[in-house]
Amino acid sequence: MRISKNDYYLNIAREVAQRSTCLRRKYGAIIVNNDQIIATGYNGSPRGEINCCDIGICERQRLNINPGERYELCKSVHAEQNACLHAGRNAAIGGTMYLVGIDVETGEQIPGEPCLMCSRIIKQCGIDRVITIRKE
Repeated sequence: MRISKNDYYLNIAREVAQRSTCLRRKYGAIIVNNDQIIATGYNGSPRGEINCCDIGICERQRLNINPGERYELCKSVHAEQNACLHAGRNAAIGGTMYLVGIDVETGEQIPGEPCLMCSRIIKQCGIDRVITIRKE
């Protein structure tokens, strides 16, 4: 049986997440417009910076900060931000973002709702909706 388009794009976002350099969570995002993938992004250090996975230290983890809190201490660029930067507003207007999160410790998929900062960027980029996996 043929998989749905949503599952197809979520599967691709899951593969993109495998490029993440974060020690806590891997996220992959893709932007689709007119049934074409126009950009992908994963969470990781800015270009030219040392990745947390390469040095084995996550500052937020070292300080025992809960997931979803104190993002200002993290040097990574979020997957959603990377995808929006790569796409540009003109290509993304009216598009859909597919977002997948993976817990590094367990390897399980987790619901990947955009943080407040990413939600603003997604809106500014002109993306109409975000599709993510649902918690079962």
